[in-house]
Amino acid sequence: MLRGPNPDARAMNLNIYNKIGDDYKSASQKARVLTERWVDKFIFCPNCGCLKIEKHKNNNPAGDFYCSNCNEDYELKSKQNVIGSKIVDGAYRTMIERLTGDNNPNFFLLNYNPDNFEVRDFLVIPKHFFVPGIIEKRKPLAPAARRAGWVGCNIIIKNIPQTGKIFFVCDSKIEAKEKVLANWKKTLFLREEMEIQAKGWLLDIMRCVDKINKKEFILDDIYAFERELSQLHPENRHIKDKIRQQLQILRDKNYLDFVSRGYYRIT
Repeated sequence: MLRGPNPDARAMNLNIYNKIGDDYKSASQKARVLTERWVDKFIFCPNCGCLKIEKHKNNNPAGDFYCSNCNEDYELKSKQNVIGSKIVDGAYRTMIERLTGDNNPNFFLLNYNPDNFEVRDFLVIPKHFFVPGIIEKRKPLAPAARRAGWVGCNIIIKNIPQTGKIFFVCDSKIEAKEKVLANWKKTLFLREEMEIQAKGWLLDIMRCVDKINKKEFILDDIYAFERELSQLHPENRHIKDKIRQQLQILRDKNYLDFVSRGYYRIT
């Protein structure tokens, strides 16, 4: 089924079904094959706009897909029905190590209707939004399990600012390619911040701005999150000063505009 008036998206078919999936008895294998095939066929690179991304060989630690033009890596997570507040990922230790290394991929998230195999949402979360605060450590596997003691993790989607969720398809509507590229470019400044704690502060303030849920807001709106930010950063005794500092950085990076003293606008 074709949806959306966007010329760049006319070729995108939201139905992931292909008879090749019938060769697999396992539901998880079938879903993996169908979703990977759909991404390989229809998704462009959100970083450089290259019309075709390539598939890595199976079990490649860099991810599932890559762009041969700009070398961005992407890992695909798919789920039936809604994506929910968290996504199950692999080993906790491996994920934490990737956050501080150079091999952390961007994440593609796809959810589809299992009744008609149609994509509902497809989005990318850029790797610069991944900090320890969005990773949840799961309980170790029971002693009787095949991998006894193994510790996995979840990606907490609700802890990611809205600007870190860049939709190609939202509620079965295909977004314009220009919008996807612009939304990606808007937060690339986060890659300049290599220190995890400093990046975490910026993301926390961006998430607070989301919660205000207004295009324009005042400083007191952000100060209302002082207690919450104190709990997240107990080592900091000057929360309001830190808030103003982070707002200044976001203004300098064109994420926010200063309308007037104490008044801000989301760009």
